[in-house]
Amino acid sequence: MKYLHTMVRISDVDASLDFYCDKLGLREIRRTESEKGRFTLIFLAAPEDVDRAQAEQAPMLELTYNWDPEAYSGARNFGHLAFRVDDIYAACQRLRDGGVTINRPPRDGRMAFVRSPDGISIELLQTGEALPPREPWASMANTGSW
Repeated sequence: MKYLHTMVRISDVDASLDFYCDKLGLREIRRTESEKGRFTLIFLAAPEDVDRAQAEQAPMLELTYNWDPEAYSGARNFGHLAFRVDDIYAACQRLRDGGVTINRPPRDGRMAFVRSPDGISIELLQTGEALPPREPWASMANTGSW
């Protein structure tokens, strides 16, 4: 068995690519548009997974945009996506500077949660050992849910 991808439905391609690519740092690997099926599939990979994603088509995040308007609810039922980052504080600061709410700050130097424009929880995990606690993160309260 081999992990291939996780699919999440999105309601706005531009807002989603701004979040996942411009702010979170993923890279677009390929895109498929189906006129007949009335959908667009956009496959993304983490920077360190780009070569493998291009060669093996895995591991990736598949963003599915249905052209006909549809309300999506219950994103919390999905669970979350998780990404390993080299510096949890730098990653959270970059997201915060981009206007993303840090729902669960990295108080422990190890883990944080944010949400995509469609309410998908994204877990960020520090590579290796947790970093020493640092302000403003150490005393920052949770915001919303994750």
